[in-house]
Amino acid sequence: MAERSTAAVDVADNGGDESSAAKTDKATVDGTAEPQDTADTMANESTQGEKTETKSSEPLATPELHSGHKLARRYRLEECVTRLDGFSSWRAVDEKLRRAVGVHLLPADHPRARSVLAAARSSALLGDPRFVQVLDAVEENELVYVVHEWLPDAVEITALLASGPMEAHDAYQLVSQVAQAMTAAHREGLAHLRLTPSAVLRTSSGQYRIRGLAVNAALRGITSETPQRTDTEAIGALLYASLTQRWPYETDAYGLAGLPKGVGLIPPDQVRAGVNRGLAELAMRALANDGATASRQEPPCTTPDELAKAVASMPRIRQPEPAYTPPPEYQRTSYQQGSYGRPPAGPGAAATKPIASPPPPLQGRTGKALKWTVSALLIAALGLGSWQLADALLDRGKTKDPGTHQTNNGNSDGNSEQKATQTLSIKDAEEYYPDGSPQHVADVGNTYDDDSSTYWRTHSFTGGPKLAPFKQGVGIVYDLGSQRTLSAVSIGLHYPGKETAISLYAADSLSSSAPLSSMKQIASVSTDGTTAHLKTIKSASTRYVLVWLTAMPYSPGDEYSRVGYKQAITDVKFTG
Repeated sequence: MAERSTAAVDVADNGGDESSAAKTDKATVDGTAEPQDTADTMANESTQGEKTETKSSEPLATPELHSGHKLARRYRLEECVTRLDGFSSWRAVDEKLRRAVGVHLLPADHPRARSVLAAARSSALLGDPRFVQVLDAVEENELVYVVHEWLPDAVEITALLASGPMEAHDAYQLVSQVAQAMTAAHREGLAHLRLTPSAVLRTSSGQYRIRGLAVNAALRGITSETPQRTDTEAIGALLYASLTQRWPYETDAYGLAGLPKGVGLIPPDQVRAGVNRGLAELAMRALANDGATASRQEPPCTTPDELAKAVASMPRIRQPEPAYTPPPEYQRTSYQQGSYGRPPAGPGAAATKPIASPPPPLQGRTGKALKWTVSALLIAALGLGSWQLADALLDRGKTKDPGTHQTNNGNSDGNSEQKATQTLSIKDAEEYYPDGSPQHVADVGNTYDDDSSTYWRTHSFTGGPKLAPFKQGVGIVYDLGSQRTLSAVSIGLHYPGKETAISLYAADSLSSSAPLSSMKQIASVSTDGTTAHLKTIKSASTRYVLVWLTAMPYSPGDEYSRVGYKQAITDVKFTG
């Protein structure tokens, strides 16, 4: 699997600080440029009590490892998601327990190696399920690595806020659970100091989990003289962002737009209409040292414990009731002796009108004679019809020449059925990446191995659904063995959702770097499902076919990849 270099601190942290060695603008291979620090950003963070250690002008060497490398003969590195300031973060697989894990790596002679080990071991001793657990902290072979949980079903707050602000109930649960968790951590002498929207995850059950307790700050060399105040302001910023979808400072961060310049810190209910008043005041009490709004001069919350008590004292915000859907109207039925009837559908109909009784059966000899007459006529009609049908079939057989045999090749006349389509075999395939950034080259064969459980996967992109302009697309070139007439393609997709856009191009070779302008587009489709069907406008004659993906749906994280815009394809079948 390809390595991916970002400017994130956490595994998949999309914002925050960056060392002087990584200041230059750069884009991840996922196609989204990471936010860079500015003087305003550093000023805002300094108001939260953080102080970052002075770094040398020369960048620190990052361990040169690759996908597939094993630590302690157990943890197999899969995907590099962070490479920054001498350390790297990976998604890995614990082969002993067969589960996904996260790993932070740095050289044993790194100036912060000792503090990272100490922070990881202290965090592991806490054992609070509200935090992502540290599973191992080891120094061996001149490397220090910290292994932690990987939650494939959890979603970052950053991703949740990308679609809009939270409901009041969700924001209430966020500030309540995070404040209580940080209160427990501070009782044990542990601080976070990097409590960003990317450090808080929401699981599928609605619980919030905090990752990077003490470890993220140790990796960055961040300290604070007032750690409780720093974490409290960070929780206030999380609550402010969840209510308004805006970052409570003038600079943009974590995918959120900042406040307008020059207006200062304004209450959430002045940024967005309909914000819960109690939660808005709570956010201001955690952020502003001089209390909340002018209408209620409440004392500021300077510790997570004070914030948790303030949340507990406010009226509980209940989850909104689901919309009530009335059941279909009950259809009454009426009963008459010997028959069942349904009332008229229209209003005002005579529902009480009695149902007409059937006529009495025929009685006596006349009735019996009439019954036998009708039966005889029916039998005679059936016999006559059978005789005429048999005679017609015999006449048709006699008109044919017994010495000839007719065939239908589909081209005898314009009304004949078209020749049946056939499946075209795939001889070879190569991943197509003209920009020099492949996805997973070794997995291309999984798309046509007749096994629906194997896939070729793309990376997780932070921007979407359309990959442009940061990346034009991803795809695979297939070799049909010889010049074939192509009419349709069927492709199995692993991730449903809006939207997957696929185009077909007739290529000249199996090259992975030939310019797209040299190929001819022959079909395109956009789908929200798990199967894409493409039909060529005209039957195209070609040997090489490019399957080109230019848009992919937003999907949650799993054991193979993180949350983001991504797709995986299998069961590619060409027909002609």
